[in-house]
Amino acid sequence: MRSGTDRETASSGVGSSGVGSSGAGLEAIESASIDELRALQLDRLKISVERAYSNVAHYRKSFDAAGVSPAAITSLDDLAKLPLLAKADLRDNYPFGMFAVPRTDVVRIHASSGTTGKPTVVGYTQNDIDMWSQVMARSIYAAGGRRGDITHVAYGYGLFTGGLGAHYGAEKLGCTVIPMSGGQTEKQVNLIIDFEPRIILVTPSYCLNLIDEMERQGIDPTSTSLEIGIFGAEPWTDAMRLEIEQRMGIDAVDIYGLSEVIGPGVAQECVETKDGPTIWEDHFYPEVIDPDTGHVLPDGSEGELVFTSLTKEAFPIIRYRTRDLTTLLPGTARTMRRMAKVTGRSDDMLIIRGVNVFPTQVEAEILKVDGLAPHYVLETSKQGNMTALTVRVEETGGLAAVDRERAAADLAALVKNNIGVTAAIDVVPPGGVPRSQGKAQRVVES
Repeated sequence: MRSGTDRETASSGVGSSGVGSSGAGLEAIESASIDELRALQLDRLKISVERAYSNVAHYRKSFDAAGVSPAAITSLDDLAKLPLLAKADLRDNYPFGMFAVPRTDVVRIHASSGTTGKPTVVGYTQNDIDMWSQVMARSIYAAGGRRGDITHVAYGYGLFTGGLGAHYGAEKLGCTVIPMSGGQTEKQVNLIIDFEPRIILVTPSYCLNLIDEMERQGIDPTSTSLEIGIFGAEPWTDAMRLEIEQRMGIDAVDIYGLSEVIGPGVAQECVETKDGPTIWEDHFYPEVIDPDTGHVLPDGSEGELVFTSLTKEAFPIIRYRTRDLTTLLPGTARTMRRMAKVTGRSDDMLIIRGVNVFPTQVEAEILKVDGLAPHYVLETSKQGNMTALTVRVEETGGLAAVDRERAAADLAALVKNNIGVTAAIDVVPPGGVPRSQGKAQRVVES
């Protein structure tokens, strides 16, 4: 890697101004003791729960129905007494029913795409925007970014939280921001060559599109100025990380977030360890639950990630079900806990003849086969009462017919042996799988 992250050593001695004011080092809370962190979390949790109960009718009704009140929260374990919050609850209160402040105190609104129903609407006070910028600046610093770095933001701008969240955080850190947004792939590559950014923030699938475009133009992707890629907005595997790092010559690190919680910057992988995103627990309290029973699972168990906001004003969330499947792990580079890479979502899981299948599982098998590229889509169709699966995947280019057949057979065997389902494999030429300008669509019904 060409990473220059050793050019400025992070210091845990920096005070509360930390990364937000100068980009000079860690914030004190990042290396505080577990006891200090837990005490801060409990104080903030009590305030957040009280704010939600007092100002949001949905929380007041659901807490009362469960027979609990804010006064019941005397320890962090007491959080499990409160009811869970689902995306359907947010849509039922569309557009502003979940706001805990007067609408006139809301300085910005973001919203989900609403592809499966009404969009979920998120509001921010100025303090919320400042906090979001702070955790994003902290995230970029943890990824190896430093004050003065040119930062290319290829997440979408607009109602999607990715672009503006990354933008404000990079500016907070003191970076020079290129607000490119998504799309215009050829222009993206040209600007990377001309402006020489050190950092790129982008979805992993779109980064592969950029790499392909560089190669199409005759540019060696490892020759660019880029040293750090901060990738999020969709699940991706360690195999894809290796693919990107080798083809682009960068450090590829994972960022996690979702609009309902704040946007990007809920958790960030530290470049020195690359062992899963560190959750910024001073602002977002995590739990993992059994997605079927809702029971809280101990750290180290895989389940559905649930978040409670500790400092949000306009849109507090209490025990929000993210639907993302992961595991909570002890802290390493920071005091706060890490989350394992998201393996999938409890709501994008395919059931193929009784077997649970996630797109990331198939992706991991694709990357084991020589001649296949990580551009793919899973197509499901009905054959009688059964669901059939077809994996449509691109070849890297120039394969003879016999080699395409061999690659298809190899992938079919890997999917059968390692995932446990029979899948038809359709190997298509480069460009045969539609490209995404943002989050990749991995599952379609035919």
